[in-house]
Amino acid sequence: MPFVEVDRRILDRCLRRQPGAWEEFVDRFIGVFIHVIRHTAHMRSVDLTPADIEDLCSEVFLTLLKNDFAVLRHFKGKSSLATYLSVVSRRVVVKSMTQRRKSEALGHTSVHPSALRSSGVELSPQAVDQEEVRALMNQLPPSEAAVIKLFYLDGLSYQEISKQLGIAENSIGPTLHRAKERLRQGKVSSAG
Repeated sequence: MPFVEVDRRILDRCLRRQPGAWEEFVDRFIGVFIHVIRHTAHMRSVDLTPADIEDLCSEVFLTLLKNDFAVLRHFKGKSSLATYLSVVSRRVVVKSMTQRRKSEALGHTSVHPSALRSSGVELSPQAVDQEEVRALMNQLPPSEAAVIKLFYLDGLSYQEISKQLGIAENSIGPTLHRAKERLRQGKVSSAG
């Protein structure tokens, strides 16, 4: 499918940051992104809530906006813009789903929020009270607080946390678990 003039105009306006261009871009392609998200989830047997779909759309949009529209600037026009955006959005969605599944398999995001809420703590990356987590981090040893911040507030993967903090990737899960247990049991200390 060719790169049509209407898409060329919308893309050009976005890259030049013209008023209303981003909104026009979103209106034109949001259906493509939602279709890709649903199709990818279906193919991977993942059930999505409307909130999950919104989150994944947001991740796609953030990817497109990142580094002054770098992904859009790399488009060469050798296919339709919709085809290019489908490929980009699928990669974003697959990466996100893979990270979520990995975290769930390691037991870090499958904790039911009510289990932590009873102790006044909610540490789910999808629905985290950032101010509460920041306050609780002050009660943890610095090494645990750093891991909590990078995982729950900054959304980094285990690999990214490992590189940033210079710790073994396989130590991150146990550190997160230990921190959650200490917070849940009220056994926090300022020593670390």
